Order: sequence, then C-alpha cells, then structure tokens
Amino acid sequence: MPIAFLFGGQGAQRVGMGKSLYEASAAAKALYEEAGSVLGWDLAKASFEGPEALLTETRVCQPALFVHGMAILASLGERGKLPAIDFALGLSLGEVTAYAAAGVFDFPTGLRIVAERGKFMQVACERSSGAMAAVIGESRETVVALCKEFDVEAANFNAPGQIIISGEKARIAAAVEAAKGRGIKKVIPLNVAGAYHSRLMEPAREGFEAFLAGIAFSPPRFRVFTNTTGGEVAGPEEIKRALVRQIVSPVLWEDCMRAVAAAGATEFWELGPGGVLAGLARRTEKAWNLRSISDYADLGA
Repeated sequence: MPIAFLFGGQGAQRVGMGKSLYEASAAAKALYEEAGSVLGWDLAKASFEGPEALLTETRVCQPALFVHGMAILASLGERGKLPAIDFALGLSLGEVTAYAAAGVFDFPTGLRIVAERGKFMQVACERSSGAMAAVIGESRETVVALCKEFDVEAANFNAPGQIIISGEKARIAAAVEAAKGRGIKKVIPLNVAGAYHSRLMEPAREGFEAFLAGIAFSPPRFRVFTNTTGGEVAGPEEIKRALVRQIVSPVLWEDCMRAVAAAGATEFWELGPGGVLAGLARRTEKAWNLRSISDYADLGA
C-alpha cells in the first residue's frame, strides 16, 4: 500500500509532546540532545514542560514541531516499524519536516532552517499588527470575495469548509464583523501572533530567502508535495523556491492531499501531535485510511 507521511504545522503543538519518545527511544533522545546543541537552548525542556506560552512562541514552536516529527520517524526506524515511504507532505512548517524526511537536507541543517524561519516570522509578527480568522462552512469563492472586499488574504485552504484568512488586525476584524451579517455560518478569530501566509510576512520571506541561498539541497528520496501549488515538487532549487514563497503565499493543504491521493497514496500516516491533519483529512474524504502517531505508545507493539 503506497503510504504518505504527513507533518503538522504551527498550532498543533502541545506541552509534553515528544516526552514519551525521549524516555523510551534512544534514537529520539539523541535527536533531542542534538537539537539542544544545534540551537543553543533546551528544546526538550520547552517541549516537555512548557509553559504553553513559551511553546507557542513562533521561534520555539517551529523547531519543537520539526524535532517531534523527526523523532517519531527515528523511533519507527529504531523499532523496525518504518515502512517504505512513497510520499511526504506537511502543512506550513511541516513542509520543512517532509523535506528533511525525504533527505533533501540532514537533521541539523533542517533544524537550522526551521529555527531561522521561526525567528524571521516572529520578527515580522512583532513589526506588524496582524491577525487571522477561520471561516467555517463556506466555499472558496465566498471566502475569496470576502478577502477581496476587505483587502485581506486567504491564507490556508485546509479542507472543504475550513479556510483561514489573514491580514492587518483591523481589516480582519472588519471582515469578521461583516461576515456575521451576510449569512456566513461561522467565523472564528484565531489566537495567533500575526498574519501568517500573507503580505505582512514579506520581511520574513526576504530574510529567509537570503539565509537559504547558502544551503545546498539534495533531490528527495521519495515524492514530496508543496503547499504553494498543491502539487509535486522535485528539483532542489524548485524546492528551495517553494519554501521561500510559502512564507507569503496560501497553504493549499486540501489540494496537496487530493493530489497525493490522485498520485496513488492509499494510506496517510500523521507524524505529529494532536491528530489535526487526520481531522482535516476526514473532512476532505471520509474513505481515506488514516493513522496518527504522536507518542511512543502509538508506534504499536
């Protein structure tokens, strides 16, 4: 059965993630210890103990999710439970983890990429007044029209009827208020640090592009998909451009999932906390075969 590995993005984190892997898997523990050396701060402590406010910070959250995904992968391999992987994809930050899993770059390089991405995005958040909101139960056309009217952007097409909008705080607030009077079923302001995947992240895109210019990428060992187009991406330079563009462009997650299914994936394994991606997959296609792995017990006997 062709298997696609899925890696989650910011928002999926939870205090305690990775602790059971660290305690039971030598391979996972080694990655957490290496991460501390590469980053210069105790990522394991932040992941396992929090507090939640610390783990939610972009500069902390993104490396924590990356290491957690890679630790699950390492634990599966250590236990002899790592299947042949045919495809990988990740939501937002998770796309970096997918490329690392595919051998586009090694673990320490991927960790440095994620850490810099998180720092650039946090600075962009601090220098702007951004916000995001989830629009539930509406078509793409309805949401895109709302965005155009209020000069905000559709940031995430997560699943049918779940679209995230992003932009300046006042404009998002106006769009949310207007939506209530137009029969739009549900609009939920999100508790986030800024307007991710919008033009307000342009300073982060510029800094990240300059950082990536000096890093060599390798061809992926299996097929990978990018949020920027919803389709497959193959060449090292093409992957690099996709990662840069992703900072300011919409996350076409539903498109990615449909594309990998059309390419032949029949099983989807989510490697990360919370079961968020499995939930989105169920909203997209109930018949898909899903598995979520977060803790050591999820690896199976």
